[in-house]
Amino acid sequence: MERTITYQIKESSNGIRAEQYLRRLGYSYHSLAQLKKVPDSIRINGVPSYMRTTLKTGDILFVSIRESESSPNIPPVELPLHILYEDEDLIVINKPAGMPMHPSLNNYRNTLANGLMYYYQKQGKPFVFRCTNRLDRDTSGLTVIAKHMVCSGILSKMAVRHEIRREYLAVVRGSVVPPYGTIDAPIGRAGTSLIERRIDEESGEPAVTHYRVLEEKNGFSLVSLILETGRTHQIRVHMKHIGYPLIGDYLYNPDMEKIQRQALHSWRLAFRHPITGEDMEFTAELPEDMVRIF
Repeated sequence: MERTITYQIKESSNGIRAEQYLRRLGYSYHSLAQLKKVPDSIRINGVPSYMRTTLKTGDILFVSIRESESSPNIPPVELPLHILYEDEDLIVINKPAGMPMHPSLNNYRNTLANGLMYYYQKQGKPFVFRCTNRLDRDTSGLTVIAKHMVCSGILSKMAVRHEIRREYLAVVRGSVVPPYGTIDAPIGRAGTSLIERRIDEESGEPAVTHYRVLEEKNGFSLVSLILETGRTHQIRVHMKHIGYPLIGDYLYNPDMEKIQRQALHSWRLAFRHPITGEDMEFTAELPEDMVRIF
């Protein structure tokens, strides 16, 4: 893929080097190192330049990203993709439940990465799978994938700084008491399991989840959850911790009466566009299998 990003230098950046300017914009060291290897990846006012070149007010800085390799070991497979938004830098997808994010030993051709590889190969474009917010296989909803290394690096830094706001919807049995609150409990591995997690006050990683009940009906509660951290199975473990595990969760609460997967949906995603700076917000309606519970 080829992408040229243009920046007009303001007075506040007068006198700094191009590399310093890009670092301030969130470019990672890896991205800068890769750009240095590509001839004419940096141009100032149309003239090929170096990262150490000093910028002046009014300069036009061009950054050219050229990527020709695709992710190895991801076979292209034609799969349905629900694309909510796409531009030159990123793509936002509403992932269905049951679709893993990327290939593994037992899921080699049925993942989001397989579908995207096919989607871009059909357009004659290389594709590297760079997902910022990963979802469990049976969690439905919104995820954002970067289309080049610069976007990926900036999004990753934004995620670390909690600048990507994610809101989930979950269904639990009964009335949640209190109806809103914050769960602050560290999460670690459960024994020797590679998959299961548990609350681990001694050696777990910090994890914070804010929740509030949106609706109660037919003996179930629809709960909104906002994450401050992104630990594996965070919502599933935290809700079990306070006594309201998600229904349909084969690992933490195999209550399969109403649904055959954990009743969890990534319904809202908001962030500042890593390249343009535009505020972005996306929502995805509750899927049918969760709607039927009510």
